[in-house]
Amino acid sequence: MRTLMRRALTPFAVVLLAACGGDNDKAVGDAAEQVEPSSRTLAATLQAEDGFGTLGRAATNAGLKNVLDGVGPYTLFAPADAAFAAGGAPTDVTDESRRAESAALLRAHIVPGALTRRDIAAALERDADGSVQMRTMANTLLTFSRDGEAIVVASEGGARGRLTGEERLASNGVMQPVDGLLIGPEGGPTPAA
Repeated sequence: MRTLMRRALTPFAVVLLAACGGDNDKAVGDAAEQVEPSSRTLAATLQAEDGFGTLGRAATNAGLKNVLDGVGPYTLFAPADAAFAAGGAPTDVTDESRRAESAALLRAHIVPGALTRRDIAAALERDADGSVQMRTMANTLLTFSRDGEAIVVASEGGARGRLTGEERLASNGVMQPVDGLLIGPEGGPTPAA
C-alpha cells in the first residue's frame, strides 16, 4: 500500500498545526485549480451545513473549533448526523464529561492537507493495489479504496464509510462528507467485525 502522508503526530499536534503558517502540506493536485474555495473556514462550513450538527457540537465541546477556524489546510472527513445514530455513538456530545471523546473523534476524522475527491481518485488510480493511506491527526491510518464508483474509507479498527454528497472547499481545507463513523463510540477504533 502506498501512503500519501506519513506523519506521526501527537495528540497536541492538531493544536500546534493551527498556529503554523508558511509551507503547508500540498495534496496531490491543487484544489484551487479545480474549484474556487469558499471564504468560510472549515468550522464555519461545518456549522452552516445541514445534517452535520453533531460533529459541529463535538468540535466546539472538544475545543477544536478554533483549529478548524485556523490556518490549515486540513481535510475533514465529516460524518453526518445519521452516521452517529447508526454507529451507536452518543449524539449528545456537548457534555463536559465527553470532551476527551469529542477530541478523539475529531482527530480521527482529520488529515493534514487539502484533499479533494479528485486528488484521492487520482492517487487510487496510480496505486497498483488500488488503495492509499492517509495518517490522521490521531496518528491512525485511514485506507481508501474503490467499491465500484464509490470511494470507501476504512479505519485501522475496521470502521468504514463512503464519501458521499458534495465536498465543500473551505478557505483552510476541504470537508468531505462520509456516511459512517471512522472511530468507535467510546473514542477508540471500532473493532473489526
